[in-house]
Formats: sequence, C-alpha cells, structure tokens
Amino acid sequence: MPLIYTNSYSSLSAILCIVLLFSSSWLAKSVNEEPTAYEILSDYNFPKGLLPKGVIGYDLDTTSGKFSAFLNGTCSFSLEGSYQLRYKSTIRGHISKGKLSSLQGVSVKLLFMWVDIVEVSRSGDDLEFSVGIAGAGFPIDNFEESPQCGCGLDCGDRRKVSKMRSNPFVSSL
Repeated sequence: MPLIYTNSYSSLSAILCIVLLFSSSWLAKSVNEEPTAYEILSDYNFPKGLLPKGVIGYDLDTTSGKFSAFLNGTCSFSLEGSYQLRYKSTIRGHISKGKLSSLQGVSVKLLFMWVDIVEVSRSGDDLEFSVGIAGAGFPIDNFEESPQCGCGLDCGDRRKVSKMRSNPFVSSL
C-alpha cells in the first residue's frame, strides 16, 4: 500500500508542477505584453475610436510624447454621410494628456478639398478637432468605437453615430 501512495503522490506533484509551469508562463506573458495603440490613447485620456480598426503597431517616446501609429495601408470612410476621413498608412504627432498636436496623416474632406487635421484636444466630454484656421467639437461618446476602413461605423448592424453635426468646420477658432 505505501508504494501506491508514493506513486499517486508523485503523479499529483508532477501534475501540479505542470500546472504551475503553464500558469507562470501565461502570467509572465500577460504581464510583459506591450499595450495596444488603443490602450495608449486611453492612457492619455482619449477614446480608442480616434484610430480606425487595424492598427498594426506604433512607436511612442514617452519622454517627448512623439508617436507614430501604423496601419496596413491607407484607410478612408464616411461618418454619417457628412464627413469623409482619410488616414495615411502612418500617422504621426505628439501626444500628451488630453492633446494630440502636430498631427500628420489624418485628413477630412471639406466641401471639395482635403484638409489635414492638425490637432485634437479633449475638453471635458468633448473632443475639439482643428484643421488650422477652423475647428469643430464633438461629444466624446461618438468615439467609443473604432471605425472600420471602408464603412466607418455603419458596417452592417453596428450603431450609427447620431450626434455628428452637419458641417461645423466652417466656424473659425
């Protein structure tokens, strides 16, 4: 009888060792994973919906705030039929709490021409977008979801953004 007890004890300890090895490697992996670009936006008090789905990587210098986000290619879509947005495959700028400045790679179509969005800042529950000489504000909850290239937020059964205004970029800052 003691021999059986020793074998079952050995089996149990072997199983526990295997479980501990797998759980510790899983824990180490989850602790060491780099945050996504969408999580970085959240760390700086921005919603993830400022970036379209499909960001494949990013660079961030936390001391200077200089960043780059990379898409698999260019991306364009419409929001509520009023705004056409275009993202280049690389988006660059500087990020700080509540402010994206010196933006490059994001543009909006106004009337018949494309204009670069150069700054985005958070003011309470609104996001203020600047194209240089003009700007517009939108409720932050319009950016809870990341738009999808090609169809924006209207991709089948997804909810539509209902608080966009027809064309507020006509007012100056």
